[in-house]
Amino acid sequence: MTTLVSGGAGYVGSHTVAALHAAGRDVVVLDDFSNARRGAVGELRLLTTPDLAVVEGDAADRAAVRELCDEHDFDSIVHFAAHKSVPESFADPLRYYRNNLLSTLCLAEIAVERGIDRFVFSSSAVVYGTPEQLPVSEETPAAPQSPYGTTKLMCERILADTAASSAMQAVILRYFNPVGAHPSGRIGEQPITAGQNLVPAVMRVALGALSRLQIFGNDYDTRDGTAVRDFVHVTDLAEGHVAALDADLGTRRSRVFNLGTGAGTTVRELVAATEAVTGRPIPCEIVGRRPGDIAESWADCSRAEAELGWSAQRDLGQMLADHWRFASACAEISV
Repeated sequence: MTTLVSGGAGYVGSHTVAALHAAGRDVVVLDDFSNARRGAVGELRLLTTPDLAVVEGDAADRAAVRELCDEHDFDSIVHFAAHKSVPESFADPLRYYRNNLLSTLCLAEIAVERGIDRFVFSSSAVVYGTPEQLPVSEETPAAPQSPYGTTKLMCERILADTAASSAMQAVILRYFNPVGAHPSGRIGEQPITAGQNLVPAVMRVALGALSRLQIFGNDYDTRDGTAVRDFVHVTDLAEGHVAALDADLGTRRSRVFNLGTGAGTTVRELVAATEAVTGRPIPCEIVGRRPGDIAESWADCSRAEAELGWSAQRDLGQMLADHWRFASACAEISV
């Protein structure tokens, strides 16, 4: 069993590569390193195998992907490679449509062409927009509120339609808010481009790299006025991708699954939990809401538990402790 993992040097991708290796699968990583550090490859090889195949290239490059398929007998594809910032997608939507759609089209076409029968897609809860009810189930109508979310939903539809007309089965994983790091401390979230994800920003404040945390809005209709999110450990997400590859879909051509914990945490609650884990204060500054932000979102994961045999095993304290271990080690190296 050999799996092609696009974007496999990135945050969730690298953890999934480690989980796939632990599950006995051979893995080939394809990554253009536009938002992943090459140094992560060495750490990933220490966690997997020294000869882990890592190819630098664009998942939208048909010639490059076909060449990989000539060299390896893939039975599955896990597709992570995408731009993924909501604010950035408002600033440069065409970049998001071009990259996210073309990479998915290329991999889907070649999966059909080469008879690769399982395609797992890294989607996102952003496709739901402002949910009509909570918790969010897979039946909740999709209504993305950003170009990024729209590209994810369009990719989902591309894969579902492709699966309906071919031998390929598509598993679409809508995961909520990934945090944490590998328990070894070797890999974690370390993007090249400056992101606006909450937990990395909180950690930077704890490390002294930022003077204060910007909280985008405190006037939401929530228990403390700040936004509520479902934070899930990146290792749990990685294990969800292994379960998706192994799942028996029966006659279904495609299937959507939420991956989260099923619990919501406010921004203020997460700040307090981080202070408890790190033993350091997190000064905060309230600023205006950002385009595309919503008040509350957490997952109903009962379908994944029933059909994939998957549920999140790690709580918020472990997520933050693992994230802090990795962030602290990175800070020590950079000094």
